[in-house]
Amino acid sequence: MVHALIISLLAALATSFWTDEPRLRVVATTGMIGDVVAAIGGEKVDVDVLVAPGVDPHLYKPTRTDMAKIRRADLIVANGLHLEGRMTDALDRARDAGRAVLVVGDEIPKSSLLRDEEAGEMDPHLWMAPTVWTETITPIETALTAARPDDAALFAANATRYRESLLRLHAYATTVLSSIPESGRVLVTAHDAFAYLGRAYDIEVVGIQGISTESEAGVRDIGRLVDLIVERRIPAVFVESTVPPRSVEALVAGAKARGQTVRIGGSLHSDAMGAKGTYPGTYIGMIDHNVTTIARALGGTAPATGMAGRLTP
Repeated sequence: MVHALIISLLAALATSFWTDEPRLRVVATTGMIGDVVAAIGGEKVDVDVLVAPGVDPHLYKPTRTDMAKIRRADLIVANGLHLEGRMTDALDRARDAGRAVLVVGDEIPKSSLLRDEEAGEMDPHLWMAPTVWTETITPIETALTAARPDDAALFAANATRYRESLLRLHAYATTVLSSIPESGRVLVTAHDAFAYLGRAYDIEVVGIQGISTESEAGVRDIGRLVDLIVERRIPAVFVESTVPPRSVEALVAGAKARGQTVRIGGSLHSDAMGAKGTYPGTYIGMIDHNVTTIARALGGTAPATGMAGRLTP
């Protein structure tokens, strides 16, 4: 009896081994994109993210290891809109070699995008507004389905669930950011990564650098922003996890020299999520951290532990 049971189990395992399809190998350029792919693909995908937490994608150059991952991938998903400036050639070569490459920025309606007139190009920081970021879900679901049609129903169900979670995130962001007093609705950060957030939640956004961190902030830019801080009596400015804090610290020092105390309201996640394995290391946790930090520092009302009670006060 036992002998027969063992034979039966071994046969079942052998059948499973030979019939289960391997997971789709997906390479995502950023953690934000990787999070969407993982949410929709679930157990059917293995996601490799090229740009590590805390690393600036504007300046990132792919390594040999990255290139090997790209060559082995079943699907490559990028943000586009010049975010991955130094990775563009690698993505083009992958496409020319017949790899499936999805650039989500190319799939979003132009009416949803913001144009930076000074840079003369579209703003790539789509993830800063959950309502815009939801528009990446359908293209990613479609690309996964094309690669694995038998799992279409699973991908569709996961996509619906993830879309609903982003709409809940948007509702929370609307509530806490609308609590900021009218006079304090100015967000000063290290670079122009928050324009989509500003448009979505009616906040004036001012960055020291432009939409790409490859630009340099000059003394004139610092002086202009110090004038703004003093004139508008802005209570707090923000550093970013992927940008050195020296320019923001110069604003604080400049305002102090003019007799006004302005504090650093916190560190925001702009071009990369938080540490892997943490709540801010997910897209939802990243945005929860940002909007909670902004609201509390600018005089609004938000729970110290955020939307889901998972932030560290």
